[in-house]
Amino acid sequence: MNSSHFTSGMDEHAVVITQVAERQWHAVEDDRTVGRGDASRRPDGRMFLSIDSWHAAVFDQLADAMLADLPKPLYTVVDEADLDLTSDWERAGFTTRRREWEYLVPTDPRVTGLGAVLPPSGVTIVAVGEAEESPLRKLDREIRDEVEASVGWQEMPAEVLPRPDGATVLDPSKYAVAAQSDEYVGLVRVAPVTRQPRIGLIAVRSDQHRRGIARALLAHVLGSLHRCGIETASAEVNESNGAAMALFEGVGARRASSNLELVLR
Repeated sequence: MNSSHFTSGMDEHAVVITQVAERQWHAVEDDRTVGRGDASRRPDGRMFLSIDSWHAAVFDQLADAMLADLPKPLYTVVDEADLDLTSDWERAGFTTRRREWEYLVPTDPRVTGLGAVLPPSGVTIVAVGEAEESPLRKLDREIRDEVEASVGWQEMPAEVLPRPDGATVLDPSKYAVAAQSDEYVGLVRVAPVTRQPRIGLIAVRSDQHRRGIARALLAHVLGSLHRCGIETASAEVNESNGAAMALFEGVGARRASSNLELVLR
């Protein structure tokens, strides 16, 4: 267990930074815990940090101790509206890697305009939880390879980033798919979060683009949620993904907030 001593700028009391566990740090002043720092490794292997402190000086001291012990690159996520926290991380050397908009998506077809939307000829929608695992994983690999060849799969939402073993479909029951003949050509991931399900990913194989498959998948999922009495779903979209932003905004989704992913390389 490692400890470091600092003197705060507000008074002359020593702040003691102690690593209390492998990835946890505490800041203590006069027997009071005045800050905590945590590091957690996400399924894709990246290390994300969080710091909760009373004062900016304590934040800086915790950050210094953590950065000295952890290998780079390091990441954190902040609410863009929290200017103080964003500034704290920037002082520690972090820079913005990407911005994600959080959308609130209505489910009522009278609002979305999706009530009459049907899949294109020859395509059927397989409901959430009914997709076969083997062809779902095959489609996931195909789409992932296509994304890797363009913007890179690391730009996808955190919940669909690959684990160290390469798996991205961790729970097939969360997916609805578009099927054509004997193969799957599109998918949508829905996390059943209480009261406001989360649409984590909509993707269509590149040779099936511009046929309306993504819109049909969204119509199916939102319609199903509406029939269950759920009024809105949430979705996070990378601001660089213009097609996804247009898809959601075209059905009446509104931006509720934005998050910044910061990185220290």
